[in-house]
Amino acid sequence: MAASLLASITPALAAPEPWDSKVYNPKPLEGDTVLPMPCGGSMVFRPVQVPGGDAYSDYQITVGGQDQERGFAEGSHPAYVAGSFTDSKAKARYYLIGKYEITEAQYDAVMNDSCPESKPSQAKRLSKGGVSWFDAIAFSDKYSQWLRQNALKSLPSEDGEAGYVRLPTEVEWEFAARGGIKVSPAEFNERLFPMTGGLNKYAWFAGTQSANGKPNLTGQLEPNPLGLFDVLGNMDEIIFEPFRLNRLDRLHGQSGSFVVRGGNYMTSAEDMRSADRQEVPFYEGATPRRSKTTGFRVVVAAPVLTSQKRLQTLKDEWSKLGAVSAADNAAPAKTSDDPLEDLALLAKASTDPATKARLEKVQTTLRANIAARDDQRDRAAKASLRLGAFLGRKLSDDAHAIDALAKVYKGRVETGGVDDPRAKSYKEELDHEQTVMDGNLRYYADTLIRTAEDYSSDTLKHQREILLVELQGMGLAELKPYVDQYFTHIAAYQKDKKVARIQWLGDWNKLQAP
Repeated sequence: MAASLLASITPALAAPEPWDSKVYNPKPLEGDTVLPMPCGGSMVFRPVQVPGGDAYSDYQITVGGQDQERGFAEGSHPAYVAGSFTDSKAKARYYLIGKYEITEAQYDAVMNDSCPESKPSQAKRLSKGGVSWFDAIAFSDKYSQWLRQNALKSLPSEDGEAGYVRLPTEVEWEFAARGGIKVSPAEFNERLFPMTGGLNKYAWFAGTQSANGKPNLTGQLEPNPLGLFDVLGNMDEIIFEPFRLNRLDRLHGQSGSFVVRGGNYMTSAEDMRSADRQEVPFYEGATPRRSKTTGFRVVVAAPVLTSQKRLQTLKDEWSKLGAVSAADNAAPAKTSDDPLEDLALLAKASTDPATKARLEKVQTTLRANIAARDDQRDRAAKASLRLGAFLGRKLSDDAHAIDALAKVYKGRVETGGVDDPRAKSYKEELDHEQTVMDGNLRYYADTLIRTAEDYSSDTLKHQREILLVELQGMGLAELKPYVDQYFTHIAAYQKDKKVARIQWLGDWNKLQAP
């Protein structure tokens, strides 16, 4: 009897049959991260790398657009993004974002009380629409709990704390939608991410030439530079935090209802843009607001304060923010010259509560201004390194071209003499190219000296690491030798102050193109 009872319950306990990968990942890409789901399902994520690996490092970007008609909601302004997880291979952190919008199959696997008798068909690859903000939150919570109970080791972790699933913030969504560091800063700020062949290859929008008034299966079109599919069009995507108006350089203080991003299959091609953001009421009458054009994708993130050790590290780093220091490459400031120290002492000594509060406010404001100045300095240092590397590459290319032309000229002289018309033409071209390269070398030397004198070796070293992460992300890893060579020249000049133009040119001439 016991044996028959065991046999009767065994099928119910058997693990569900895994889904066909074409249902959850129709277009596999290198770098995909796959997490399991209930009912034998899976969900695919893409890593979003953010330069800067220190505790308080974040990355400044510009979000929004230039459409004046939508400026109240989408006006461009600075924002900051950071990753949740440490990238051990680079000076960067990252978060994970869904490669596709949540599909009907994935939504049912998490939200239904039981699994279906059969595996989902291709038809269940449709993006899940008709959901409310509360539905998306409930999905994220249930999926996070399932992962932590059934597949904890599959989740990325930070400082021993496992990640969890949630909706993306607006900045996380827009940074990823625009292409993150896979695109150049200029491309990042365009209306649309780079699209080879036009919008209809990347987004489902209104009209018979595209969506034709209905949602479409995920993963049929081309991905954005980060490998995200349907991030524009198909379904509006729900965001974690509430809507706020734009006030030119910042967001307004009032928080409203929820935000959807990216447009949907009823959005016209002309209105499709990365900056698109709409406010949607939480409720319609007495029930949560749901729309057939609204879906969502999720991210995997981690807490900020993951342990007591990290908390102490953050406290230490916070105390250094905005600390008064000497200008880059100047002698260290004396403690007695530190106005922050003076303000702190005055505030501590004050017996008047109002005066004490005002002094502490001035101290905080001064720290914030100094921190902002340091951020601007760091970005300028990185830009100088990037410029120098490109100038160095130009010198390398010029030197190789001149060497090749000189060999052609020499061969012509040997066969036809210096008065040969073709030899004279080569000589004129060679002299012209040499003059141009001499001018570029002077500009390179001026740029190098200014960079070396304006920024400390520590600042340049830190920004070099961030620049290399950015170049790797944009597919420009071949520029690393040029960045390294320029950095080497700067370090040598900072040490001996020798303007070694001939040596610098020789070094670039030795550097072979990757």
